[in-house]
Amino acid sequence: MKLFFRQFGSGKPVVILHGLFGLSDNWVTFGKRLGEDYSIYIPDLRNHGQSPHSGVFDFPSLESDVAELIDDLGLGRIILIGHSLGGKIAMFFALHHPEMVEKLVVVDISPRPSPPDREHQQLLNAMLGVDFSLAGSRSDVENQLKATVSSPKLRQFLLKNVYWRDRHSMDWRLNLRGINENLLAVGEGISEPGTFDGPALFIRGGKSDYIADSDLPGIQMKFPRAGVTTIANASHWVHADAPGEFFSLVADFIGN
Repeated sequence: MKLFFRQFGSGKPVVILHGLFGLSDNWVTFGKRLGEDYSIYIPDLRNHGQSPHSGVFDFPSLESDVAELIDDLGLGRIILIGHSLGGKIAMFFALHHPEMVEKLVVVDISPRPSPPDREHQQLLNAMLGVDFSLAGSRSDVENQLKATVSSPKLRQFLLKNVYWRDRHSMDWRLNLRGINENLLAVGEGISEPGTFDGPALFIRGGKSDYIADSDLPGIQMKFPRAGVTTIANASHWVHADAPGEFFSLVADFIGN
């Protein structure tokens, strides 16, 4: 599948993979800053953003999309960064294509199974429940979301996926039904044989439970050169909660 992507800067190639319900636009500020020293490529995953939709939504297909992007662009060996679902894809990719990954950065996700929790399903149900025939603006969409999504920050995150389909109607860019039908598939853990022996950095939020202390042995088993760093005051959205500290950690790691 040919993914839509954004590109910034020049230099050694860095590919950044966003998380579930996200899109490349979430990483533009970070990408532009890192693009002062590197060539940054930020794709929209399938069923997200401006990339094509498909009823197939699992790790083999998501990993294959990334491999196709790298091959089409002739990037060679890359630095690979992934957050949440993007971090899982990055781990799968590094284990299957270690020769293509120079360094790996995984943001707030571990190799263990992470089946969809109530929040994921709640967000999906909230988006599926929006009636765009009653919405003439993003504010109207947000008002509908307020009934089930109490966090203003989460509502704004979801609203980034709203677009004007034509002059008179809005819609979700996300393939919500395709994601909903395959949610269990992207909650699987990493049980692939082998290891990624290159440098790896796992960054976790101190207010998040996506990488627990009990996950550290499993990380070391698959990624023996991995370091794990905690940003104390950050939630699962580490890069948004602590952008300065997060940028410094990533820039120092990939620059050394």
